[in-house]
Amino acid sequence: MSSSRSARTAGAKVIARHASKDRVINSYPLVLGNMRCVPYRQEATPYLSFNFNPKVKAACSAQKAVTSSLRICKAIVIGDVAVGKTCLVNRFCKDTFDRDYKATIGVDFEVERFDILNTPFNLQIWDTAGQERFQCIAAAYYRGAHVIIVAFDLLDIKTLENTKNWLEAAMLENSQNEPLIFLVGTKKDLCSKAAYEKVEEDAVRRAKELGAEYWGVSSKTGEGVKDFFFRVAGLAFNEAVLKEVDVSSPSKQIATSDLIKVERNTEVTEHKKSRCAGKCST
Repeated sequence: MSSSRSARTAGAKVIARHASKDRVINSYPLVLGNMRCVPYRQEATPYLSFNFNPKVKAACSAQKAVTSSLRICKAIVIGDVAVGKTCLVNRFCKDTFDRDYKATIGVDFEVERFDILNTPFNLQIWDTAGQERFQCIAAAYYRGAHVIIVAFDLLDIKTLENTKNWLEAAMLENSQNEPLIFLVGTKKDLCSKAAYEKVEEDAVRRAKELGAEYWGVSSKTGEGVKDFFFRVAGLAFNEAVLKEVDVSSPSKQIATSDLIKVERNTEVTEHKKSRCAGKCST
């Protein structure tokens, strides 16, 4: 997909009067305590929200949460080459799966328009290249991320080990932010039940280390993909509106019955600029 075509498509979605019917969220997505089994592991998420924050609901009800600063949420998808980042994005945005896609060069992006609590909200998903030679180019697009999605291949444990490095690189560009972090294992359809359960244990441990919410998905079958991106959009919307209507109380300081957020491991946010500069100079 060319960048110009992507931009035209994205622009059309942003200015659309309403989101499509399958992009409407009127209740908190996949809350803990829901009677049905949630696709993510309860013990592997720092986001223990049970509802949209009351201030968010009030702002949306009063139609106050429609300022331009809230219309775009930037989500970046990072991880090793060939872990399935593009397939993940394409499954959600285009409902397609192409096993023989060409590797992403630099970055590409899609925009999905949501109506959340009757308020327009746009999720801008940046698909970044995994090849080492493109990392410094892609790093420039990490800045200003509200959401960081770190992907790995469930069939390749090395890609899980590398997720920490990817997150550290992204956090270098977002040291002043507190982005939502998700760890996503792809290609779940290729795993036997026993194999998946084994790698899931490692993934849950890594998610806790990273301060991330863990998901296992399949872009081929679509398992978990829509639920995952709805979860991303819902959490990001809640954070964005809350910051807008309550600037004096940053989301990381809030601890109410409706929003309880566990502090992330500070290790992954340590600056390693000298290391990054060395890579970018080669």
